[in-house]
Amino acid sequence: MDKQSLAALIDTQAENTSLDQAFYTDADIYQRDIEEVFLKSWLYAGHSSEIPAVGDWFLFEMAGESVIIVRSTETEISALINVCRHRGSKICLDHSGCSKKLVCRYHGWSYNLDGQLHSAAHMGEGFDKSGIKLKRIQTEVLEGMIYVNFSDQAADFTPVREALTDCLQPYQLDHAKVAHRQTYAIDANWKLSVENYTECYHCAPSHPEYTRGHSLAKPGARSAALMKDVMARAGACGLSDKVVNQVYLDEPGFGTGFAYERYPMWRGHVTGSDDGQPVAPLLGEIRDYDGGTTDFQIGPVTFALAYCDYVVIYRFTPVSLGKSECNISWLVNGDAEKGRDYEKQRLTWLWDVTTQADKRIIEYNSEGVKSRFYEPGPYSEMEAYTWKFMSWYLQAIKP
Repeated sequence: MDKQSLAALIDTQAENTSLDQAFYTDADIYQRDIEEVFLKSWLYAGHSSEIPAVGDWFLFEMAGESVIIVRSTETEISALINVCRHRGSKICLDHSGCSKKLVCRYHGWSYNLDGQLHSAAHMGEGFDKSGIKLKRIQTEVLEGMIYVNFSDQAADFTPVREALTDCLQPYQLDHAKVAHRQTYAIDANWKLSVENYTECYHCAPSHPEYTRGHSLAKPGARSAALMKDVMARAGACGLSDKVVNQVYLDEPGFGTGFAYERYPMWRGHVTGSDDGQPVAPLLGEIRDYDGGTTDFQIGPVTFALAYCDYVVIYRFTPVSLGKSECNISWLVNGDAEKGRDYEKQRLTWLWDVTTQADKRIIEYNSEGVKSRFYEPGPYSEMEAYTWKFMSWYLQAIKP
């Protein structure tokens, strides 16, 4: 699809209505998604606890790009493009590892942990290695969460840090650790995956396990009395009652939107688990359960749900036109020991069963969207946030 046709398609998009089929099936639009959304936005790469020692690294891969997230010094984390400066081979081939030097197995070129070329054999007398470095992309670490941006004109991350540091500080996520990480492959365009996450209209019919503990699943259920009770307890439990919503707006900058908001769980439920009871030790400085949970978001495709005892971070990434991935990290108190303080199966149960169900319904959605009989339908009142995302997306890719 050429740019003129795309602009015309965007201009005719009806408000509060799902998108035209082409946005999910057109290869040119998909490539524009990558260039205009994913290569310019702040993206969650992983958590600092995954690379605790100097030389530890893991790969962040997205739509054909591969980035080495490495602890280059005790205090610095670098994001290096996983492409050798000799002839372009990938350097790190495993998902994670620990290295004193990053060595390309093709011709043996080696790099320091900051990306500077260390050695290259048989290059002749005139060869100057000083100006050869692995390309690097911008990196920011907020409360242990590592974010990267491929753009050399990335939006300033400072507003995110200033707005969310105080809200997130009680959780002390910089002292948390990843108890489990899992990737769910979804046979659907990435937008269908994100659309599904941004609304809870589907929660009651599709997620009985989630619905029995979370008031967000039912319209009108977030009663003033229940919300007031949770917020009244928040301070005593060491939690913030602040509400922040700067997502999908022109400010603070492209692909840098953020949000933080607490909402009540049903009485008798204090966390996301099979019975609503704790599954891990309290996080950070949190002193007790206030009966609520926290949604926070950084960037357009990374979402998190923070309970008092654990946090799940959702990252959606495109793989190809008709395939995407949902990567989930479960974070617990850094001092918690598996088998003593938490059991992995109980910790991960709710969001595993929920994501498995999401995978199925998103793939059914994808099959229907590909039908020659598909036409866009109206969003419900419970899909207002989805339309907010879609409105931002359409402007982001508009030529």
